[in-house]
Amino acid sequence: MRGRDEDTGEFFSESRSQNRREALEVLALGEKLVDLTAAQLARLPIPEDLLEHIEYSKRITSHGARKRQLAFLAKQMRREDDATLDAIRDALEANSETSKRAVALMHRIERWRERLLAEGDAALAELLDEYPGADRQELRTLVRNALAEKAKNKPPRAFRELYQVLRDLMLPAQSAAGQDEEEDNDAEHDFDNLDDEADTRD
Repeated sequence: MRGRDEDTGEFFSESRSQNRREALEVLALGEKLVDLTAAQLARLPIPEDLLEHIEYSKRITSHGARKRQLAFLAKQMRREDDATLDAIRDALEANSETSKRAVALMHRIERWRERLLAEGDAALAELLDEYPGADRQELRTLVRNALAEKAKNKPPRAFRELYQVLRDLMLPAQSAAGQDEEEDNDAEHDFDNLDDEADTRD
């Protein structure tokens, strides 16, 4: 059965119902994050700008103001890509090796972003040595625009886009490293099984 808009009395279309469900899921995720301690939040792959909104929300105690702030937090969260929100959900569900790698990657991206903004071409040259496939001109433009945004106190669009570009650059490398680690562990497990079989035959 389709849902009905409480304000207008109209039935939601399927796409509108889906959008509403997704919005409520993000709102519920935001509420969970606000209820976590600072130490618990530090273990999650939460972008720095989003973490600031979460920490601000935690300081609000008035029921009405808190409800409005949670709605605003959910709006900010919906601006993140699906992969970022999925990584946060995965990390919440289990403190697995995958979630640990996601947190490590997030911190690595943020460190590189800060270095690019602070050190400019020197940091960019080092990044290109490590990731030869990076687009030098795109990164340089984003760094310049992010610095201009900060100087003019404008919304940090380039700052966030720089994070996404760095994430797209580094994620495949980390995924490959994680796969290699899993294969090494499987190989060690196979050798252990062979040793056990040899002991049994002896």
